[in-house]
Amino acid sequence: MAQPPFRADQIGSLLRPPALLDLRRRAAAGEVSQADRVAAEDAAIKAAVEMQERVGLNVISDGEFRRNSYHSYFFSKLGDLKPDWRAPTDQPGQVGTRAPQPVALINSRVEWTGPIHVGDFQFLKSLTRHTPKITIPGPCALHFRGGDRAVLKSAYTNVADFWDDTVKAFRAELTALADAGCTLVQMDETSLAKFGDPQVQTELKERGETWEATLDLYIDIINRVVRGLPQSLRIGIHLCRGNRAGQHHAAGGYDLVAQKMFNALDLDLFYLEYDSERAGGFEPLAAVPAGKSVVLGLVSTKTGALEDRATLGKRIETASKFLPLDHLALSPQCGFASVDIGNPLTQDQQEAKLKLVVDVARDVWG
Repeated sequence: MAQPPFRADQIGSLLRPPALLDLRRRAAAGEVSQADRVAAEDAAIKAAVEMQERVGLNVISDGEFRRNSYHSYFFSKLGDLKPDWRAPTDQPGQVGTRAPQPVALINSRVEWTGPIHVGDFQFLKSLTRHTPKITIPGPCALHFRGGDRAVLKSAYTNVADFWDDTVKAFRAELTALADAGCTLVQMDETSLAKFGDPQVQTELKERGETWEATLDLYIDIINRVVRGLPQSLRIGIHLCRGNRAGQHHAAGGYDLVAQKMFNALDLDLFYLEYDSERAGGFEPLAAVPAGKSVVLGLVSTKTGALEDRATLGKRIETASKFLPLDHLALSPQCGFASVDIGNPLTQDQQEAKLKLVVDVARDVWG
């Protein structure tokens, strides 16, 4: 497809070149000027765009090279907000194991004071004639990682005010992107995929919530954010179960959330993790209504092992038994570097996986 959903897509973040990571660390320590940091980021983004075009992608990201993680930079621009606080002893563990869920620190009110990613979009657009995609975190990420207790700890006395501020801030950013000419935004609202995990359900119950009520709340908040935005802006929602240095945060299929998620959300484009047994089967896709599309995240970014081309084609064929092929597309299950340290694979392996996505999409859809 020439417009989203593209048959071959990608989720946004890319492996940072080691030299860029080192320069960013030095810039943070005051050893390198901020101008030099920006110049290095610009050069790395240009190379990343060239790589994406080389493998044949029609949707291009900046790799999230200016960010420490997929969400921390965005929320830091909305106040003293940290969605990913971790204990100093919490270091990435073995690939394939379950990592502890980060904690949100909400030390101020949520407030949009000016465009956050408009400049990133404009620079990316200047580098490619293909469709630039901007990725932002979802509006429920802070609450999911702390609940009402985190909201009321210091910054707010009323949870409703927190949600009103959050909706207002996200709508302002999305409107600014649309006004700048952005036509595609991917919203990483990963919490929705985690409600099927019994451990997550228990954690929510321990803080006084039920997963059912929280799911309804999050759907309402997302709808408040996206409803009535400029029609030129296409918004897709990405779901996964955690992606940090090859580890994950949750397990469980989409079965429990599918009906509400696909039908109640005012969105028509879903990027779904489907690279392992932890994501369950394709049966929940039968709940997708007419007019909505799903990008199947079948290629793993957690390891360097390259998937079998024929096997991917067969998995897409299986998925098409529940949702017509015309409503499906293909991508990796997540970004290659949700946090800047990246996942345990090489730049060459990353490129091979993105090329595989394009090649399989051509096999399936022509």
